[in-house]
Amino acid sequence: MTHIPRLIEPSDLETHLNDDNLIIVDLCNQSLYQQKHVPGAVHLAGNSLVSGLPPVPGACPSIEQLSKVINHLGIDSSKHVVVYDDEGGGWAGRLAWTLDLLGLPNWSYLNGGIIPWIKEGFVTEAGINQPRSIESNISFANPEARITAEQILALLAAPASLTPGETRDFAIWDARSPGEYSGDMVRAARGGHIPGAINCEWTLLMDQQKNLRLRSDAQQILDGLGLTQDKHIATHCQSHHRSSFTYMVARILGYPHISGYDGSWSEWGNLDDTPIELGF
Repeated sequence: MTHIPRLIEPSDLETHLNDDNLIIVDLCNQSLYQQKHVPGAVHLAGNSLVSGLPPVPGACPSIEQLSKVINHLGIDSSKHVVVYDDEGGGWAGRLAWTLDLLGLPNWSYLNGGIIPWIKEGFVTEAGINQPRSIESNISFANPEARITAEQILALLAAPASLTPGETRDFAIWDARSPGEYSGDMVRAARGGHIPGAINCEWTLLMDQQKNLRLRSDAQQILDGLGLTQDKHIATHCQSHHRSSFTYMVARILGYPHISGYDGSWSEWGNLDDTPIELGF
């Protein structure tokens, strides 16, 4: 199989549809999948990638649950996975993050998901495709893709030792809405944001004029906010859904140190002793 870029356009994916080692995973609404999907795509419900347990429903599920999902889809290190959804990349990003966490980084994102595929007239099919399931050993082989509240707290404390003129090499990318970030909209016991976090709401990086493709100036936007590639960045939202997209964007852009905080605000905002800032 020829090289497939991390961000793949519909026209490029079309030329790979018959590749033997390609697995296309559709994370769209089930009814849409049954009516229209990329030829050969198998369907996956996004909620199979989260624990679903309160108070942190977006937390990573057990390795046993993820093993069932990955083996059901037939994914191993010999396969290349193309992910897409119908919402601009949240669920697709969640699968991409999960694959990274499991040490299976051979994935690509269909730019814009199913929206440009349908609107721009690429061939679709209906019905349900059954994956070619396998049995393989799955583990959290790349734990660096995930970050915990305890790790964030430790990194936040580190700048206290900086000398004048030094800059922090850790940054937090808050993918929530400005209202959630400021604390005006409260979706946990407490509202606000992690101290020093930088707010870049996830949909700002979707090009509404190009069928939700990733904006061509995404890197310039992030650089302007201080979310530069030389930093270790932790990204989060309320449930690591929106921030799964922002994690995926960072990976597409080539960020070497990006981690997803799956606890997200549903954890941080419900803990008693985590520091919080209000406003902008």
